[in-house]
Amino acid sequence: MTAPLSHSQPRSVINFVSSLCKSEWTLVSLRQVVHLATGRRYRWVPWFARRLLIAFPEPPDFEVLLKFVLADKGYRQSRETGPLPIWTVFVPPRRMKRSPIAGLASPLPVLETDEALAAWLGLPIGKLQWLADIHGRNRKHPEGPLLPYRHRWIGKPEGKVRLLEIPRAALKEVQRKILAEILDRVPPHPAAHGFRKGRSVISNAGPHCGKALVARFDLADFFPSVSGVRVRRIFQTLGYPETIAAHLAGLCTTILPWPMWRSRPHPNADGTDHATGTRLTSRHLPQGAPTSPAIANLAAYRLDRRLAKLATAVDADYTRYADDLAFSGAEEFARGIDRFAALVGRIAEEEGFSLRPGKTRIMPRSVRQQVAGIIVNGGLNLPRAEYDRLKAVLTNCIRHGPQSQNRENLSDFRAHLAGKVARFAGIHVGRGRKLWVLFDRIAWEGTERTRESESTDS
Repeated sequence: MTAPLSHSQPRSVINFVSSLCKSEWTLVSLRQVVHLATGRRYRWVPWFARRLLIAFPEPPDFEVLLKFVLADKGYRQSRETGPLPIWTVFVPPRRMKRSPIAGLASPLPVLETDEALAAWLGLPIGKLQWLADIHGRNRKHPEGPLLPYRHRWIGKPEGKVRLLEIPRAALKEVQRKILAEILDRVPPHPAAHGFRKGRSVISNAGPHCGKALVARFDLADFFPSVSGVRVRRIFQTLGYPETIAAHLAGLCTTILPWPMWRSRPHPNADGTDHATGTRLTSRHLPQGAPTSPAIANLAAYRLDRRLAKLATAVDADYTRYADDLAFSGAEEFARGIDRFAALVGRIAEEEGFSLRPGKTRIMPRSVRQQVAGIIVNGGLNLPRAEYDRLKAVLTNCIRHGPQSQNRENLSDFRAHLAGKVARFAGIHVGRGRKLWVLFDRIAWEGTERTRESESTDS
């Protein structure tokens, strides 16, 4: 294969042609950008620009433009007195590479310049740069409309808190487009069952039914563990030039302002949450952005691949639902579980994740075996206590109104409850039918949707 012509050209030539690529395709702009690149105003440039516009009504590719420049009479004469000076450095435009990812649902959008990315997103270039915030300046703004994210601390049952970083409307719309037209077209590892169409907690738990031993591990700070650098590399792996990958990564990640971290409720007095604070105040995936689950699955691809091979080596099954890792196998797997667990922890650390201390569960047949909340000792089942809690919530919604039970202020509490009921119905038909009867009796204000439509959506 012949090397590109640009590989053999001096830096002054590459800089001159790169400046033309950055210009608007008009006579005035071409003259101005040459002056900016060289620091001089040459008499031959206006005639050169006219010939260029006649030869190419639309901006050509870099290599085509370079070939034209080298063949142009006026440009060749200018070089007889020496190479053109470099007053301002211009970088050649990066071309989008063909993605090496197999099994893409459809081709990815071709985005090779910042202007093309802004046009694809329907944004002015200035707003694109503000939302992407690749230099991290937005974190200096106080909490309010100048920050692209709203922050909310949510209490957890064990007394701890988790952070929701919710993008504002403009950024969320951009993220949904990136999700629909880029991320959803890239398949994650087959072991990943969370946040995927056609997969669920039920498909995640199915392979572990009736096994001699089930082992479960939790990843700590799953979304914050995925750094901005890793997200940028994911987009580069998909074929996007470095600058485009940086902007796409900036649109999908954030940095928590230090004042927001310092104001967190119930900080650990022993400093054990320091690692979490370091992740959150560095560029990371936000929990609350529509793009985060899909990116997290792609970031965990190597982890899934290595853990799947490790499981295969001991004749075990492996699945992952978000941050929940599950393995199951027969007696041979049970006998070597201590060494196996150590290997899981080592692989997770090597892949940029870590296991949550105290959350590992080794479950033989003699105890209740649960995977992502589903009992797998025999067939699939759900704990009676969870059924009783959901039944109580539905009953209180009937008596006191649904808002009385929406303690996390979810924007679509109806869909949230419908999803919980549908989960039960998918595993235990009888209990699910009873829960749907209660759900239908709730007085939902401002909507006339039927229970059948809720069930279909779930």
